[in-house]
Amino acid sequence: MDKKLLLLLGIAFISQATTSLIGGAVLYNPFVTEGNITATMDSFTENAASIYAGVFLQVVTAAVIIVLGTLLYRATEQVNKVAAVIALLFYVFEAILHVVGQSFVFSLVELSQNFSAAGEATLVPIASAMMANRVFAGGIAMIPFGLGAILFYYLLMKSKIIPKWLAIWGLVTVPFVLVGIPLTVFGIAVPFAVFVPYVPWEFFTGAYIIIRHRSIEIPLR
Repeated sequence: MDKKLLLLLGIAFISQATTSLIGGAVLYNPFVTEGNITATMDSFTENAASIYAGVFLQVVTAAVIIVLGTLLYRATEQVNKVAAVIALLFYVFEAILHVVGQSFVFSLVELSQNFSAAGEATLVPIASAMMANRVFAGGIAMIPFGLGAILFYYLLMKSKIIPKWLAIWGLVTVPFVLVGIPLTVFGIAVPFAVFVPYVPWEFFTGAYIIIRHRSIEIPLR
């Protein structure tokens, strides 16, 4: 059972990172024109299928975040159950904000199609507000994510499920995501290079756990 739990944990890490990357970087970001909401609306109308697919994958990401949090809780609760519960709640809150953000994207596609059909100028400020809400929800979601991740990565290190150097990599780099992305929501420019060191962490950690899960010992209950 413990080995199966670890295998699922590794798969969840990679699945969450993959669905988020594809849903955002591949199926959504290419169709957003920064600073030009009408161009974005036209692009959303022309590429509605891609946007819808991206929304679906991001909702899947939210579900996987909850699964990942639950697996992390199961794997680390013996180290500090209170901290593990708090971290899990942060992950659930992140997932909720994630879905809220995607609801604005879904509505924006519908609004964009109406705009293309009718050309109603009054729809433009509504679209701008929807886009702003989507950005806000997605950016603020990084606060509960970052707080939960710091707790879980520390517990993973204490439980020796992952080596100390790998945990430190996550603990050092995730605060930049926790602080940097919410700052961008409020118009403060943060170089993307600040976030790059964290980007491969979930893929690397998931692969490490999958490869080594048979030799990792989970603390006894």
